Amino acid sequence: MTFVDAIIATGGRPSDLPAIHFDGKKILSTKEALELPRVPQNLAVVGGGISGLEIGTFYAKLGSRVVVVEIMDQILPGTDPEAVRVVARTLQKLGVEVHTKSQARWREDRGQGVVDIVTPEGLVARRADVLLLTVGRRPNTDDLHADRAGVEFGPRGHIKVDRQLRTSNPHVFAIGDVIGPPFLAHKATKEGLTAAEVIAGHPVELDYRALPSAIFTDPEIATVGLQEPEAVAQGRRVRIGRVPFAAIGRALTTGEYDGFVKLIADPETKILLGATVVGPDASDLISELTLAIEMGATVTDIALTVHPHPTLPEGIMESAEAALGQAIHILNR
Repeated sequence: MTFVDAIIATGGRPSDLPAIHFDGKKILSTKEALELPRVPQNLAVVGGGISGLEIGTFYAKLGSRVVVVEIMDQILPGTDPEAVRVVARTLQKLGVEVHTKSQARWREDRGQGVVDIVTPEGLVARRADVLLLTVGRRPNTDDLHADRAGVEFGPRGHIKVDRQLRTSNPHVFAIGDVIGPPFLAHKATKEGLTAAEVIAGHPVELDYRALPSAIFTDPEIATVGLQEPEAVAQGRRVRIGRVPFAAIGRALTTGEYDGFVKLIADPETKILLGATVVGPDASDLISELTLAIEMGATVTDIALTVHPHPTLPEGIMESAEAALGQAIHILNR
């Protein structure tokens, strides 16, 4: 096969653990977990990240007894802890048992699956008809032999690319999971479009500054741009506007008002730098804020934009007003 330019889009696959391997029957990846013929009575989820909690919540609502084991100090590692606490409350209401700072071991006892959970408080054993393993993804690069074409790889097997998705071989591009996290379908789609434009001769490059992310837990979490923990870690001064959905009329009428909208802005220019939404329809609400960051909007621009009443996006307008100290439904700080 010969070509002038090529795009590598071989994707990725779920990772397993040295002591726990997928067998497709009792130890499952996300793909197999969504193809079960019946709802398991007892489900263990090893890995309390996005996929683990999305699928774990799904089965908990269908009646499974779910236990989640996460090695880090919080579920959804890397997500704003304030947003995670909202999701944790729902998990507790659903009866989901969560162990953080913990590790899991799988064994079978007289044909029954058992998960031994090593927690800071000691060993806990839980029955598990199936175990869902969600501890990350690895790139599908093992059999590519792309190194023969001068394509360089990173230490974890991901293909190295520049801002135009070009590899170390100027005629070979790579997109999606194969180049590393975040593992988002819409990110891969945008990368594919960008690579195609570059090949066509257009002077474009990828900008991840306004890349949204959505977590389909209950409630949903959606983010874009700079997050508050990230700003704190950088020692960066920011202006924050936060409004709970309990202050928004539409959320109250639907009975889904646990959560909030949080905006992060530059204290001098008031330019919107990032946003976190946790609550009803967060995955839809984040698009307005993504557009605002893409356009370089300020929180003043958002606050001056009239939003229809009663709607959930009023929470965005109110949060922008809160960042300016002008909110009318909460106390201003």
